Amino acid sequence: MFDLQGKVALVTGGNGGIGLAMARGLADAGARVAVVGRNPVKLLAAVASLGQQGKESQAKAYAVDVCDEAAVSTLMAQLIEDFGRLDILVNNAGINIRKQVQDLSLTEWNAVMDTNLTSAFLCSRTAFPHLKKQGGKVINIGSMTSIFGASFAPAYSASKGGIVQLTRALATAWAADNIQVNAILPGWIDTELTQKARAEVNGLNERILARTPAGRWGKPQDLAGIAVFLSSAASDFITGTAIPVDGGYSVQA
Repeated sequence: MFDLQGKVALVTGGNGGIGLAMARGLADAGARVAVVGRNPVKLLAAVASLGQQGKESQAKAYAVDVCDEAAVSTLMAQLIEDFGRLDILVNNAGINIRKQVQDLSLTEWNAVMDTNLTSAFLCSRTAFPHLKKQGGKVINIGSMTSIFGASFAPAYSASKGGIVQLTRALATAWAADNIQVNAILPGWIDTELTQKARAEVNGLNERILARTPAGRWGKPQDLAGIAVFLSSAASDFITGTAIPVDGGYSVQA
């Protein structure tokens, strides 16, 4: 029931960190994977790394700004031409600008909201007619800040809270079309993004370790299994959920 043979997955922000780990998991389960990002060099490296798993022939890179409506439409048309179908959409593209809200400019706010939330809306809306043909899966990547406040990440927190509500709206709207829409809420995962956070936020590393029952930061590959589960037939009666993958962080007082 976890077999993804014959399926095609599109992973935005799939050229590194959590996105690439999920792309690897989906490829290992048999899916052909379209990896999307803005950095062509990182995209080529991502596809090459999939090639090291023997999956390069099943992967293709697309350099696209998923905040651009026209670019997303072009991407979807090209993907359908290249792969013939779309079964799984993973909305993972994301950035963060760590500032207190009083120090955040409107330009910075919009950059975070567009990348993290608007891109998920654009990609989901554009993917809908293709997913509807045979039923499909949408996975939106939220965050622990979907649940908790973070004084140093107001735009990021707002965007990730929006991801959870967008997930619920899409899940209810598209259930009749046999499209399941769920969110993953990563905890503190060791990525390039969070390495910068540790450098910029004093005491963050110690606070995270003290609160996490697993006693460690997560690794990107910790997200691969949940991505496969939510992409597979095993999750056909699960929709509208927001699932933490956080080593127990969110259950601590």
